[in-house]
Amino acid sequence: MKYSIEEVKKRKKEWQKQADTDKLRPVKFTTVSAEPIEMLYTPDDVENVDFQNDIGFPGEFPYTRGIHHTMYRGKLWTMRQFAGFGTPEDSNKRYHYLLENGQTGLSVAFDLPTLMGRDADDPLSEGEVGVCGVSVSSLADMEILFKEIPLDKVSTSMTINAPAAMLQAFYIAVAEKQGVKPNKLRGTIQNDILKEYIAQKEWIYPPAPSMRIITDMFAYTVKEMPKWNPISISGYHIREAGSTAAQELAFTLADGFAYVEAGIAAGLNIDEFVPQLSFFFNSHLDFFEEIAKYRAARRIWAKRMRYKYGAKNPRTLALRFHTQTAGCSLTAQQPENNIVRTAYQALAAVLGGTQSLHTNSMDETLALPSEKAVTIALRTQQILAYETGVANTIDPLAGSYFVENLTNKMEEEAERYFEKIDSLGGVISAIEQGFFQREIADAAYSYQRELDRKEKIIVGVNEYVQENEQIKIPLLEISKDVETKQRQRTADVRAQRSKAEAERAIFELRQAAEDSSNLMPKLLQATRSYVTLGEMCETLKEVFGVYEEPVVF
Repeated sequence: MKYSIEEVKKRKKEWQKQADTDKLRPVKFTTVSAEPIEMLYTPDDVENVDFQNDIGFPGEFPYTRGIHHTMYRGKLWTMRQFAGFGTPEDSNKRYHYLLENGQTGLSVAFDLPTLMGRDADDPLSEGEVGVCGVSVSSLADMEILFKEIPLDKVSTSMTINAPAAMLQAFYIAVAEKQGVKPNKLRGTIQNDILKEYIAQKEWIYPPAPSMRIITDMFAYTVKEMPKWNPISISGYHIREAGSTAAQELAFTLADGFAYVEAGIAAGLNIDEFVPQLSFFFNSHLDFFEEIAKYRAARRIWAKRMRYKYGAKNPRTLALRFHTQTAGCSLTAQQPENNIVRTAYQALAAVLGGTQSLHTNSMDETLALPSEKAVTIALRTQQILAYETGVANTIDPLAGSYFVENLTNKMEEEAERYFEKIDSLGGVISAIEQGFFQREIADAAYSYQRELDRKEKIIVGVNEYVQENEQIKIPLLEISKDVETKQRQRTADVRAQRSKAEAERAIFELRQAAEDSSNLMPKLLQATRSYVTLGEMCETLKEVFGVYEEPVVF
């Protein structure tokens, strides 16, 4: 018997009367992001969904179901493990190990001094060299980092933001020494400075010159590096700072729109540079919410690019993204449980149609990943790909009353945030007014309150706790010798290079910053002259200044 929507609604009300709601478990039935979840979803929850315009087919507008026609039946997602620690020699050894064990793309983690544009021998780098990632101060370090790794055959992702242009120049110069031209290089550099002001706080320059550096990189890569993504617009760190899923979605896409508008203002063609923009999302533990987030992200982006910005190129409309499982969901207590958490998060990313995936290691709340832990994390992806069957069909949850309803709600909430951001004068103005920071802080506080009241449970933390727990997993330790070695190498680079060439390169870099020339050629010239990362950043500070965050209460 076929029911009409009205009959379904009537039947649903009758069913709800029979449900014994007095026997429900005493927890809040909401997503991790505090969105209420109904007990049951039926056709009336998706009665306004237009299949062709809201869901459609994979590889076709609005790309809700994926950006490729064949998705994983044609090519599996790229398997990356975020890796980098100690000296470039240490990390190079780890990269070779991962590639030999089936990893299909490299993902570079840099230490804090590198992230902040400081050399290993800078006084402010003391105690942090090589600790949270690999130490890179000059081309000499980068040459060792990628030793015997053919850069024309591997895709490399680098997580760096304020000094991204310098690290991209280092990478190009290493490739040149291998005989590989820039147009053969594949990969992504994060380079998302807006999310630094919003969430991660690793900035150097004020917003205006930072955006100028980014559009210079857009212009350079369009001409010289067609296979390279000059930015990975990142919601990951927004979520790690405590945002909800809808905030991650809305704030990340708002940043994306801001970069598109900056590129257009710089005279770039939207259908030439936007296809090289990529995204980076978090995969948290609320399984269905995460899948809905990815589906909504593709649909929102496609609509905006077509209807607001007038894009014609299908590649402009198709949002490509990398996913990393949620670091903030990992626990120091009962760390082996993190293997299970990561597996579910990875499954959500795959069912949501990610193009690239990093799975966190079980020990990452305690130290940088050990070789054993990172192997388990990589094997998690391989088991997903080859044993579970999830790669056999595309977007298998499409048509689910619950998933389609949740996807629509994600889109609606994101649109409300876009209106609010526009009313504040755009992304940079909203940052300066502290809007994003307050929204994220409020969401993080609300979630913590739910944990404190046990309305949300984290196994091993606020429930099922093991008293006097003894953690017995091997941890990676960074030798104190790392800092000594890196400081010495940096000093040797300065002593052995041509002083005249280095000084000329620094002078011309300063001139380019002052006269608005594209910075990339001058950064490459400085790189080839073995000017250090810190020297380049200090030169630009003299012209651009240093950003100071406004006080927000």
